[in-house]
Amino acid sequence: MKILSIDTSSSLCSVALLEDNQPIDELIIDDNKTHSQNLMPLIQNLFVKLNIGLSEINLIACNKGPGSFTGIRIGIATAKAIAEVANIPTIGISSLDCLAYNVPNATGVICSLIDANNNQVYCAIFDKNYNLLSDYIADDIYNINSILSNYNDITFVGTGSINYKDILIKNYPNAKFSTNNNQHSANVGKCAFEKYKNGYTENADTILPMYLRKSQAERMKELHG
Repeated sequence: MKILSIDTSSSLCSVALLEDNQPIDELIIDDNKTHSQNLMPLIQNLFVKLNIGLSEINLIACNKGPGSFTGIRIGIATAKAIAEVANIPTIGISSLDCLAYNVPNATGVICSLIDANNNQVYCAIFDKNYNLLSDYIADDIYNINSILSNYNDITFVGTGSINYKDILIKNYPNAKFSTNNNQHSANVGKCAFEKYKNGYTENADTILPMYLRKSQAERMKELHG
């Protein structure tokens, strides 16, 4: 099956085409989050480059967050529009799951960490086969010990692992750190294919963003009434 995969959850705008779980091609623009202008042209460029049409797409996969609130909404809205027009099933994938796929051949657990600013992180733990071992959480970097204390062999991945590396090394001196910390639409497609194989799909009406905390605007509104 051919999978069109979209990731707009970070500063990178990324689209990929996969045949089952094998990436055929991936296009990436580091566009400083101007995804609303670049996403549809990027999809069109991918189709032209690979000489395929929308009628050949069997599944649309989209990163549903957490991450950039605006970017996530743009990606989900685009996936919804394409899925509705072409009647294609969709699957939303957490960005934390996608990051885990950046770590091949892990010997222990994988900790996906996304920096949410002000010492806040999005976090989840996966085994070496990318199975989720913990709840998705949004918390202070100093509070994640509660979910990591039972693990000795940990590989950290994501922007949180870069920006809070000194803290992590202090708490986990034997920790490993991925050198690949970007979000990839190809990984979104790989995750989606695994879910599809297990009988899970969504559609244009049911695919929704994953927000683990309120947006900055919502928090400011609550603070100031």
